[in-house]
Amino acid sequence: MKAVCWMGTGKVEVQTVADPAIINPSDVILRVTRTAICGSDLHLFDGYIPTMESGDILGHEFMGVVEEVGTEVKKLKRGDRVVVPFTIACGNCFFCKKDLTSLCDNTNPNARVCEEMYGYSGSALFGYSHIYGGFAGGQAQYVRVPFGDVGPIKIESDIDDEKVLFLSDIYPTGYQGAENAQIQPGDTVAVFGCGPVGLFAITSAYMLGAGRVIAIDRFPERLALARDYCGATVIDYSEKDMSVLEALRDLSDGIGPDSVIDCVGMEAHGTDVTALYDKVDQALMLETDRPTALRQCIQAVRKGGTVSIPGVYGGDLDKLNFGAAFGKGITMKMGQTNMHKYLKPLLDRVYAGQIDPSFMISHRIGINDVPDMYKTWRDKKDNVTKIVIDPFRDSGIEKLRSKAA
Repeated sequence: MKAVCWMGTGKVEVQTVADPAIINPSDVILRVTRTAICGSDLHLFDGYIPTMESGDILGHEFMGVVEEVGTEVKKLKRGDRVVVPFTIACGNCFFCKKDLTSLCDNTNPNARVCEEMYGYSGSALFGYSHIYGGFAGGQAQYVRVPFGDVGPIKIESDIDDEKVLFLSDIYPTGYQGAENAQIQPGDTVAVFGCGPVGLFAITSAYMLGAGRVIAIDRFPERLALARDYCGATVIDYSEKDMSVLEALRDLSDGIGPDSVIDCVGMEAHGTDVTALYDKVDQALMLETDRPTALRQCIQAVRKGGTVSIPGVYGGDLDKLNFGAAFGKGITMKMGQTNMHKYLKPLLDRVYAGQIDPSFMISHRIGINDVPDMYKTWRDKKDNVTKIVIDPFRDSGIEKLRSKAA
């Protein structure tokens, strides 16, 4: 089969590799019908997540049709159409039984490595380094899905793939980010970052009762989607003399937003001296992450407010004013998305027409176009907002008319 393989920092290739096979009786083999490039994939592409190995198959946002099932799989059969969550969960451990499936105790065969870095290991992830199990990802024509009766959710209607694909990661991630923000009816919520997760956090914040959402970014196409499709008030932090903190204070009656959601994570950009400092430190490997957005979130949120962090962080942070978090008495909630608890309720919202998650797609491509589009996605060129891949189409880039236009 064809698959997108990580070959080193800043380099991915489409290679012909062996088809996946059933290894455990609970496995499913999926023919991938749609997959996508995620912002988190850029952390791998840029070399900030350790333990990647040359030839690793990338991709954790995917869906498809069941081709083969193991002998212990009872809920799925050949021909079923499913979406697969990016976290791999057993369904039976202490954490899975508490709906904390991203913290599953049983699916990461390399848990020891993760424990050395973080104290404890979370669940395995598809296509996301050997820290998280080394499982092949879904930017491929076929993929092995462990625990077939636990993760995949069946799509029972003929709804288009693109309307349900993002249940694999970014829609539940944005929703959990909004849920973790502890939004009360009428609250003012600030969302840092208007990438796909940020856009879903905005729509989810309104679903959960926010009265006003303020979105911060610097790319016009993202800000346009946040404003025109999602209904947010937008701030372009790259504008000359723009102070995000002052603008947020002005837009929240002087007290600051009730909650702030960091949808940026470890590769944040900024315009001040600390942002330059982070770039230098990260290049010298003196810190692993650039926490510019997180610093601003902690400063911006009102006293007694909540900072929610769905943006990915991988390790050490420098010059983070934790005294501000303590002094203001804020709550912080974060972590990988507990995907399995959200799949059914969010799918029901899609069925009901409450949201069409495909609104952010800007490019459809074939699998041979993926390496170039990783660079386009990283560099935010060509008004890119989200890239969807057809693994069985060799080449061809279809640029869609975006609602940002």
